Amino acid sequence: MSEGGEGTTGSGLDRLASVDLNLLVPLLALLEERSVTRAAERVGLSQPAMSHALARMRRLLGDDLVVRQGAGLTPTPRALELIAPLRSTLQQAARVVDFPGFDPATDRRTITIAMTTSTAFVVGPRLTRLVAERAPHATLRLRTITVPTEATFTDMGVDVVLLSEGHFSPYPRERLYDDRCVVAASPDTPPEMSALDLLTTQPHVVVDTDRRVFPYSVLEEKGIPYRVGGLVSDFLLVPFLVARAGGVALIRHRVAAAMQALADLRIEEFPFPLPGLGIDMVRNPRSADQYFVGWLRALLSDVAVHL
Repeated sequence: MSEGGEGTTGSGLDRLASVDLNLLVPLLALLEERSVTRAAERVGLSQPAMSHALARMRRLLGDDLVVRQGAGLTPTPRALELIAPLRSTLQQAARVVDFPGFDPATDRRTITIAMTTSTAFVVGPRLTRLVAERAPHATLRLRTITVPTEATFTDMGVDVVLLSEGHFSPYPRERLYDDRCVVAASPDTPPEMSALDLLTTQPHVVVDTDRRVFPYSVLEEKGIPYRVGGLVSDFLLVPFLVARAGGVALIRHRVAAAMQALADLRIEEFPFPLPGLGIDMVRNPRSADQYFVGWLRALLSDVAVHL
């Protein structure tokens, strides 16, 4: 009984003695991996043992938990509600029993980082190399998103989101690296042309959206004429098409610089003042593993330093 005279009887905690709490670890792995095979590998079970655990979890919770859709598994609505509290509970349990801090040399977790395709193009290669070097038994999962939502952290199991400073997040953020908008053009354009000449004379390759993306609003406010010559659905295709097929585009400097390793690209500064386009780190606010969080923050900072 507690000091206030209230015990756990009737609260539900006393009934946990009849529940196999060992099922919670494979349950979280299954809901995050959405694959019996990957979940089994993650927690050190055989595939038949994981399937048996899933059957027991279904009986315990009275829900299918995951259903097959195509080649993968999809969590049920009830399962989606369980992910965040289950992850938090297991992290707190690990702290209660004082498990050793995160050891990158031996840890076998899946490290999940979400970002746009363009950001992945910039940071992905070095990030992949550093994870392989510093956490050789871990698996790096890169999830490409446009704008994160609450479900990015709760349902997708994302550890960190790399987010443009222009996008809102209710969670604390930290600058990873700065960026800016530049004018990218075909290397065949006349060298005497200024950035403004390129913008007004060359056909623009832009992302196919309902409204023109920033900083085209700046050109329109200043009355700068331009003509759209190509529409594509992926930001990352824009500089590649410009380099190989001609035209001009407004893109992030880091993306343009990385693209130069694959295709010759002319890069000029944007002719008017613009706000920054930095990339921030937004950590999962539910993560209680401070050893891992600190390690991942340091690793991402090392990635940015060497861009």
